[in-house]
Amino acid sequence: MKIITTHKMTLVFATNNQNKIKEIKTFIPKFIKILSLQDIGCFEEIEETGKTISENAFIKSSYIKNNYGYNCFSDDSGLEVDKLGGEPGVFSARYAGIPVDSDKNIDLILKKMKSIINRSAQFRTCISLITENKSQLFEGIVKGKIIDSPRGSAGFGYDSIFKPDNLNKTFAELSLKKKNEISHRGIALKKLIKYLIKLNI
Repeated sequence: MKIITTHKMTLVFATNNQNKIKEIKTFIPKFIKILSLQDIGCFEEIEETGKTISENAFIKSSYIKNNYGYNCFSDDSGLEVDKLGGEPGVFSARYAGIPVDSDKNIDLILKKMKSIINRSAQFRTCISLITENKSQLFEGIVKGKIIDSPRGSAGFGYDSIFKPDNLNKTFAELSLKKKNEISHRGIALKKLIKYLIKLNI
């Protein structure tokens, strides 16, 4: 059964990551109602079997559309380190294995990069939007470098070891508002919102 809302548009955000939901809701215009997977009764694990970040994003959004009927968007993000051949990339969340452990992921990255001088890296986010029978992809990239040890207590994932170019702070040392202004997810979200606004003009 569809959830009734007075908003002009209802979208499911296909994630169980509460940090992502918190970030998203600081961006989304008031005319859009965001539903979580829990809101629609989706408690199954959506397997991310894609070989790329964009494929994983599409897998999640298409699963919700095909199985629950809602217009939906999902995102997938990854840290890509140049001297590690783009690792951890699509495996960013589970880089050190299952269960997912951000601290272990960070330790593994720092161990692999201990003797590496060129520490350039980038964060990439891909957002897959499916409305009715139309699919759109929005991408955001932020370039930076991996620092020697974690700094900051905000953020999540690899935020404490990633310092974006032209900034002397890691993502984990920024306020949520400031991070959203410059982050890979923020860039992709702005593109998504611009598209959604055009749909409702």
